Amino acid sequence: AVLGARKMEDYGRFLALLGSALLVGFVSVVFSLVWVFHYREGLSWDGSPREFNWHPVLIITGFVFIQGIAIIVYRLPWTWKCSKLLMKFIHAGLNTIAMILAIVSMVAVFEFHNARNIPNMYSLHSWIGLTAVIFYSLQLVLGFAVFLLPFAPVPLRAALMPIHVYSGLTIFATVIATALMGITEKLIFSLKNPAYSASPPEATFVNCLGLLLVIFGALILWMASRSHWKRPPEENAKVLRSIGGTPEGTEAESTMTDGSNADKSDLRINSEAARKQNLKLDEAGQRSTM
Repeated sequence: AVLGARKMEDYGRFLALLGSALLVGFVSVVFSLVWVFHYREGLSWDGSPREFNWHPVLIITGFVFIQGIAIIVYRLPWTWKCSKLLMKFIHAGLNTIAMILAIVSMVAVFEFHNARNIPNMYSLHSWIGLTAVIFYSLQLVLGFAVFLLPFAPVPLRAALMPIHVYSGLTIFATVIATALMGITEKLIFSLKNPAYSASPPEATFVNCLGLLLVIFGALILWMASRSHWKRPPEENAKVLRSIGGTPEGTEAESTMTDGSNADKSDLRINSEAARKQNLKLDEAGQRSTM
C-alpha cells in the first residue's frame, strides 16, 4: 500500500475523494432505509406498498453504491500488488451482486403492481430503468465471456475494451439519472396532503437523498476518468512475467474505466512488434487482460 501510494500522483487527493465517495454512498443507503422505515411503513414481501419499498433500497444499495465501488476498484493503489486475476474476480463479483439486487428490486415492483392492478412499464422512469438493467446484464455477460474467461483472443479484447469502458460509465450515469426520476415520481404519487409542492418533511428529506446520489455519481466518475490514477502498466507486466508472458501483453489490459489505457492497447497491438509477439499474447494475455 505504501509503495502504491508513492507511485500514485496526487495520492492525498485521491484518498480524500475516495473517502468522500464511500461516505456519501453509505449515507445514501442509510437515507434510503430511513425513508422507507420512517416515512413509508418499512419493508415486507406481501404485495403491499412495503414490498415496493424494496425497490429504492436495493437500487441505491446495489445498482448505485456497489456498482460505483466496482467501477473504481482497480484504482485503489493498495491493490496494485495484487494479482490482476484476483482483482478481475472482485470487480466481476461486485457487479454480479449489484445485478442480483437490481433484478430483485424489479421483481418487487412488478409483484406490487400486479397485486394492486397497477399498469406496468408506462412511465419514462420504467422504460429507462428496464433498459439500464438489460444493458447492464449484457455488459456483465460480455465482461465474463471476453475479459474474464481465457478464450477470447487479445485483439478482440482490445477492440471491445473502448466499448466496455464507455458503456460501463454510461450505464452508471444512466442509473443515477433513473434513480432521481424514480424518487421524484414516487413523491409526486405518494404525497397528497400535504402535496409534494408544499415541501413537507419527507419531500425535503428525499430531495437531499437525490443530491447525495448526484454527488456520489460525480465523485465516482471523476476518479474513474483520471488517467493518472489508473493501475500502472508496470504492475501488470509483473503479473504477465510471472506466468510466462511479455510486457507488451499488458498494453491490452484495462479496467472498466481505463479508456486511455485501452487506446494505448490498440496502438501497441497494431504495431509490428506486437504482431511478432502474437502467439505469446494469445497464451498469456488471455489470462491477464481486462
